Amino acid sequence: MATRPAAFLLRLTSHPAARHRLLGAEEGAGEGGEVSSGSAPGAAAASPWGRGRAPAAPTAPFGRTFDRMLGFLKNPVVVTAEINVNLVVLTVMGLISRLWGLSYPRAVVFDEVYYGQFVSLYMKRIFFVDDSGPPFGHMLLALGGYLGGFDGNFLWNRIGAEYSMNVPVWSLRLLPALAGALCIPLAYQILVELQFSHCAALGGALLILLENSLITQSRFMLLESILIFFILLAVLSYLKFYNLQRHSSFSASWWVWLLLTGVACSCAVGVKYMGLFTYMLLLAIAGLHFWHMLGNQNLSNVSLLCHFLARGLALIIIPMAMYLSFFYVHLTLLYRSGPHDQIMTSAFQASLEGGLARITQGQPLEVAYGSQITLRNVLGKPMQCWLHSHTNTYPIRYENGRGSSHQQQVTCYPFKDVNNWWIVKDPGMQQLVVSNPPRPVRHGHIVQLVHGITTRYLNTHDVAAPLSPHSQEVSCYIDYNVSMPAQNLWRVEIVNRESDTDVWKTILSEVRFVHVNTSAVLKLSGASLPEWGYRQLEVVGEKLSKGYHQSMVWNVEEHRYGKSQEQKEREVELHSPTQMDISKNLSFMAKFTELQWKMLTLKNEDTEHKYSSSALDWITMDTNIAYWLHPTSGAQIHLLGNALTWASANVAAVVYVCLSLWYLVRRRRKIYDIPEDAWQLWVLAGEICVGGWAVNYLPFFLMEKTLFLYHYLPALTFQILLIPIVLQHLSNYLCRSLLPKTMFRALIVAWFSSVYLVYSTFSPVTYGEPSLSVAELKDLRWKDSWNILIRKQ
Repeated sequence: MATRPAAFLLRLTSHPAARHRLLGAEEGAGEGGEVSSGSAPGAAAASPWGRGRAPAAPTAPFGRTFDRMLGFLKNPVVVTAEINVNLVVLTVMGLISRLWGLSYPRAVVFDEVYYGQFVSLYMKRIFFVDDSGPPFGHMLLALGGYLGGFDGNFLWNRIGAEYSMNVPVWSLRLLPALAGALCIPLAYQILVELQFSHCAALGGALLILLENSLITQSRFMLLESILIFFILLAVLSYLKFYNLQRHSSFSASWWVWLLLTGVACSCAVGVKYMGLFTYMLLLAIAGLHFWHMLGNQNLSNVSLLCHFLARGLALIIIPMAMYLSFFYVHLTLLYRSGPHDQIMTSAFQASLEGGLARITQGQPLEVAYGSQITLRNVLGKPMQCWLHSHTNTYPIRYENGRGSSHQQQVTCYPFKDVNNWWIVKDPGMQQLVVSNPPRPVRHGHIVQLVHGITTRYLNTHDVAAPLSPHSQEVSCYIDYNVSMPAQNLWRVEIVNRESDTDVWKTILSEVRFVHVNTSAVLKLSGASLPEWGYRQLEVVGEKLSKGYHQSMVWNVEEHRYGKSQEQKEREVELHSPTQMDISKNLSFMAKFTELQWKMLTLKNEDTEHKYSSSALDWITMDTNIAYWLHPTSGAQIHLLGNALTWASANVAAVVYVCLSLWYLVRRRRKIYDIPEDAWQLWVLAGEICVGGWAVNYLPFFLMEKTLFLYHYLPALTFQILLIPIVLQHLSNYLCRSLLPKTMFRALIVAWFSSVYLVYSTFSPVTYGEPSLSVAELKDLRWKDSWNILIRKQ
């Protein structure tokens, strides 16, 4: 059933004739040779030291060993190599299709404007956060820039901007193009490992080669081709491991392919979180195969345990370790403060060079009575802000008619300001300076917070907050000589404490302030105050019974030990920087945990994009994306697939599902249309291809994010691999006589020629050249929903 691949076989082994020519000796009397003159009758072949010499005595064990060692020298050293010409040709064709004219256009193409910013930040070692995925893919793109000598100096501000001469365009686009090219031989090998013919495998690889959308996506500084490469590598590695399982378990090659499966899966997840879909699919398939192994009575319990541990190590432990390593390298490279670190906690910011670290370097670690501090809200939403007060008071009456306490306003201010400073005071003492030695504040201690500039005490009472009427107003107390006494005692609760005697620490401690009189917790509501509050954010007192939320948690960011008791001197002190030397570096795991959490929870405001689409649009390719347009001519690049290939992939998926259901029903009736081994291969192909399509496509219906056509490419790749599988199955089991087989093959040739014709037709908008006329561009608009750009004349 399977055809042999085109291959060169170089069988280089030891050759007797070569030994004759090299040594001039005869191979023995059995080959009709004569002994040399001067030798005794019946003597053996001449000694390797020359004719006429008597051989060494054959009876000595050392002599026999020595003769065997010398015998190795009699034969030429030979290597056997087998070259699969199919693989070589496919790889070369893939490299040509992806690398040809790679530097064109020398302008920013679509999402290069997005990924290029991260490459520049890597070159400058500046920290950033990208919520679209882990850092491994970004690091690979940055590697291309590093190899090309890129210094990071380019303003990535608009699509179509011409690259300056310092930008190594070819180098930046090289790794995605190589990954896209290598997907072609990987597709070939996957189909071979699924036990389909080399002809079918060759057809599947050529479909990947001629898929316009995959070509476009792999020729620019984008991540999808790299993601697909690691996905296919993981699938191929697992299939090779699975096929070796039957006859050579725990061999060297068995371990190599099993370990490579885990490595490729972790790399896929490290490029984009979409890689997690294929990783979970392979874990499920591996689990199913191991479940079948449990029923094998020939395997002992120890053997099964070893199989289980090997899979756990290779498919779970190693991928997790590699995933951590991606972040370790990422955080090691990006050690400088940048525009994105403000969304991180104060502790994280202080661990970066420059920025907050420059301000907080050497601050006192332990907060003491008399400490001067700024308090940052841990939530950081809707923006980072610090507890703030100013001389303005709440209006006597709000717009809705409700009254206020007319006390001094307390807000959360999103900028650093001298009015953000507060003094931690001991309620039992009047001094506002740190004693010698300092008396640290611990979890559960009662404190008063004094506003540094106005010297008024932080206060809350049973008055409704201005914008959150179900919460209490927070203010700085002004004594109006009315029946509203000060309520300014707060209990410090360290949320991330290790024990109940923990000391309140700068940056590291996350604390709640619980009002002693009302049990309300100091909280950022996030609402923006009206003009009378300068649009600053509202701070309220929230009842503790309403539960825990990060908006209730604060940490000390800037800190100094107060030394001035007089107000004038203290104001000067509040404006001056701190100059003490204590380090507060975070561990890698603490930084990783925080960064991973931010990446998973950070939500940018999704805006409708001109080329965004829904998942339903992808199957029939009712949408496209204009990647680039030449500023003067009609040359342009679009993400558009090979329409015939996409339609054929959909048909193949429907045929596979229908045939599988038919076979299942018939098998239930004890009717077996195909042999058992063919059925097992059919099922495995479906698990890989149909399963790969489903897990990489269906989750997008549940996602609340802006979607684009390129999100469908991993699923499409699996669906394309299904086409030759279905075609070979139909040829083998439905076309049983010669005439139907011949007609079916003729149809396949005609269909494949049409695939190439469609590829050739759309190649100008795949590669961006040659430039097309208005009429030619209109001819490419096969669907009204396709947005082919036509300049107005």
